[in-house]
This record gives sequence, structure tokens and C-alpha cells, in this order.
Amino acid sequence: MTTEPFASFAHIIFDQPCIPPNTGNAIRLCANTGATLHLAGPLGFNLKDKNLKRAGLDYHDFANVQVYKNLQNCFDTLPEHQHRVFAFSSHGTTTHTDITYRFGDVLLFGTEPTGLDESALHHPRITEIVRIPMRPGIRSMNLANAASVAIYEVWRQLGYPGAADPTMPDSHNASSTI
Repeated sequence: MTTEPFASFAHIIFDQPCIPPNTGNAIRLCANTGATLHLAGPLGFNLKDKNLKRAGLDYHDFANVQVYKNLQNCFDTLPEHQHRVFAFSSHGTTTHTDITYRFGDVLLFGTEPTGLDESALHHPRITEIVRIPMRPGIRSMNLANAASVAIYEVWRQLGYPGAADPTMPDSHNASSTI
């Protein structure tokens, strides 16, 4: 994992994540897309957890992951005039595809068992509460899956900045597969 923040097309914040494999999968997601992953504590696991490492495979060195004491500390590093914050919740009325995303946008996700708490949903930095459509009677999506759905929509809308050129050999591994 990198230790310094850098310019990224978008940012994903996990607020108080609890399940190491979800965060590991998000690390791999960010390595693949170029988004920055921000982990706002307290974390429900140690960053050296074997399940976190296993889920992230060998992508940890390719991801920009930043860790903060709490959500406010995380927000303090993202200048308000440069970063809109979209809070993802099953209670949102706007779907994630109804947003016109911009470079630097932030996607905020809550903890696995409960989602974002009321203070996060009503924080002054929140631009809008957004939902990913689901069938009736379904309570939630897996955290890493929700982040994947959302960040790929942002990346698509922005024209896939930084994506590999399929006509050129992959600079990381010429035999890359899905």
C-alpha cells in the first residue's frame, strides 16, 4: 500500500469497516481502477490481518490506501471545494447512475452490519445520499460489491482514465486475465 496520497480520479471511503476480506477486495478494486481507498476508523480489524491480505492478493502495492482515526479526519484531508461526497445508503432516493460524476468525487460507504450512521448521513460534507437499486425485501449489498458497482459507474462516466490499452501489453503482467 502506498503511504502518500496522490491525485486520483475518485475516492472511496469505508467508514469503520469490520470485515477484512471486504477491505481486501476494495484494495484490489482500487489497484485495478486507480481510485484511492480511504479507511476511516476505528477499524474492526488489524491491517496485517491474513484475510485482508489474502483478499487483496498481490495488489496491495498497487493501491493507494489511506487510514484515518475517524471520518472527520478523513474529510479534513479532502478539500471541500474539490470533492463532492456521495453517501451510499439503501435509504437514498437518487440512484448512483443518476449522478453526473466529476473528477475527485468521493463515494462514502458505511460499516458492514449497519451502513452509515445518522451523523455521517447528515454530515455537512455530504452532497447527496445515493442508493444502488435492489429488489424489494433485500436489506443490503456486500460492501465490496457495492463499492465496485459505484466506482465502475464513476470510471465509465469519466472515460476510464488510466485504463490499460487493450492493444498494448499490460505493463504489470502480459498474461493478465479476469
